[in-house]
Amino acid sequence: MLINSLKDLESIRNSHLQDIKIRTGQLPASDKQSVKKHVLVCSGTGCTSSNSLDLLNELETQVSKNKLKNQVKVIKTGCFGFCKMGPIIAVHPGDVFYCLVEKEDIKEIVEKHLKEGIVVDRLLYKDEQTGDRIKQRSNIHFFQAQNRVVLRNCGLISPEDIAEYIAVDGYFALADVLMNKAPQDVIKLIEASGLRGRGGGGFPVGKKWSIAAAATGDKKYVVCNADEGDPGAFMDRSILEGDPHSVIEAMAIAGYCIGAQQGYIYIRAEYPIAIDRLEKAIDQARNNGLLGSNILDTGFGFDLDLRLGAGAFVCGEETALLRSAAGQRGEPRPRPPYPAQCGLWGMPTLLNNVETFANIPLILRYGPEWYSSMGTQGSKGTKVFSLAGKVNNTGLIEVPMGTTLRTIVFDIGGGIPQGREFKAVQTGGPSGGCIPAELLDTPIDYESLKEKGSMMGSGGLIVMDETDCMVDIARFYLHFSQDESCGQCTPCRVGTKRMLELLERITKGKGQMEDLETLEELGAEIKDASLCGLGMTAPNPVISTLHYFKDEYIAHIKDKKCPAGVCRALLDYTIDEDKCVSCGLCAKACVADAIIGEQKGRPYFIDRQKCLKCGSCEARCPKDAIYAS
Repeated sequence: MLINSLKDLESIRNSHLQDIKIRTGQLPASDKQSVKKHVLVCSGTGCTSSNSLDLLNELETQVSKNKLKNQVKVIKTGCFGFCKMGPIIAVHPGDVFYCLVEKEDIKEIVEKHLKEGIVVDRLLYKDEQTGDRIKQRSNIHFFQAQNRVVLRNCGLISPEDIAEYIAVDGYFALADVLMNKAPQDVIKLIEASGLRGRGGGGFPVGKKWSIAAAATGDKKYVVCNADEGDPGAFMDRSILEGDPHSVIEAMAIAGYCIGAQQGYIYIRAEYPIAIDRLEKAIDQARNNGLLGSNILDTGFGFDLDLRLGAGAFVCGEETALLRSAAGQRGEPRPRPPYPAQCGLWGMPTLLNNVETFANIPLILRYGPEWYSSMGTQGSKGTKVFSLAGKVNNTGLIEVPMGTTLRTIVFDIGGGIPQGREFKAVQTGGPSGGCIPAELLDTPIDYESLKEKGSMMGSGGLIVMDETDCMVDIARFYLHFSQDESCGQCTPCRVGTKRMLELLERITKGKGQMEDLETLEELGAEIKDASLCGLGMTAPNPVISTLHYFKDEYIAHIKDKKCPAGVCRALLDYTIDEDKCVSCGLCAKACVADAIIGEQKGRPYFIDRQKCLKCGSCEARCPKDAIYAS
């Protein structure tokens, strides 16, 4: 259907409104027995990797086999966020939340729940504190403790059906802007909201839009940065997989505000699900007249295309991204001029990331006052985080700016597995720092994290416990940054290499105390002299761990010990004589012939002069008789 007016949008919304009411619990009780049951299957990357598409196919098979096609609607949706509990299936009406579902469970769900109305209790979420099974998603604390704004549609609508996005007020902000507001008035609303860029830098979005609008050029472009490359980060990918039209709508609004008629979404090619859903969403928007020429019969035209990146981390930097999008080598260039003045193909270009754009339609629908009522004085709104590492409730969360790290890790995240001690949380990926336990009450906003030697970044949170070595963590992140350096500038190319060599020396027990001073000096010089953000922030993990965990560095250098037992070169392997059964499997696994003993004789022991400290013996022992210390 070609959408030419507000009436057309309202007609589509009204025709699908009952579906949304079924899923949001707004349906009157008298209607609940007569409507179709909706079965929503998480089809984000996490659940897909756990074979959720097999569940989807089996659901459709069982629904057909039980002759329930007229009573049940099966919907592929985006990420629910509770990744640890995947695969996830939600059944409406009733908001019944099934987790850790396997293909073999589908028959029971269909025959009991969908056919007879009996909830399958064993598949409900089990509260770890009380041991109770919780039926409804809305009653699960993981979701109750959040404020899902950007993620509002993920797990609620089908990302492959534009009508469902319209049913939750999608494209109405675009219609209002094109029909009722001048570009400068829209930009003022964005400025009043206090929205800052969610890509990591935190630059005021309204100000960036204003600069791009004032710039002159034969053409202008709007570009979305979907090149999410931080280890453990999956926020932008999940938004695109679950709610692609929110970004498309925002980019069209941005095009109207700055005078651009073409936009590009730069996304790495290794995100096939996000790419597939974006391609479908763009085609649907174009076929319905919401992209292309004369949108909503207003005379404004704007279109979108994708540009696929090859996965280079440096292409997350705006100038490198734009060069890559133009078909050139993805290398940063000096600034100024900034992309808003001279960007894609030398033309003024507005560049924001996925989460930033996803906020725009909401701000324009509900007003800047509503948006600025969330968050802190300097950091408004909410922030989406991917919560990963040594934490019980891994997944995708959204909380108001200013929420403390303690709340995220121990309340929403459920604390540390196996009763271990929390050690640190890494924020901002390879560009961020490690924040220790004594700073867990730090509020998450741009300024607070910067004061603590870290940064917001795009929103990755990696939790670490007592089994993590902070020297090795610093080495890992620096190795990543060094490997991803484009090599264009000497401070980043050579400086990170020298820092990495020092860290590797320390983790092998060959470091010297003066190496610590050298690391700090090198880090400061690299931050000051590098060309782009990758080099400027690459030393952060090293500098922050040196500041907060210097005792671990000293232990590696002076005591030749790794307190966490991670750095293999500093470990001594020992065989517990009381546990050893002289089976000989460890000796067979040892390539250095360092394990001595006789089968069925006395227990084996390790010749430390020969031992390579590879850990093969420990991994092979069936009785856990070998340990490292």
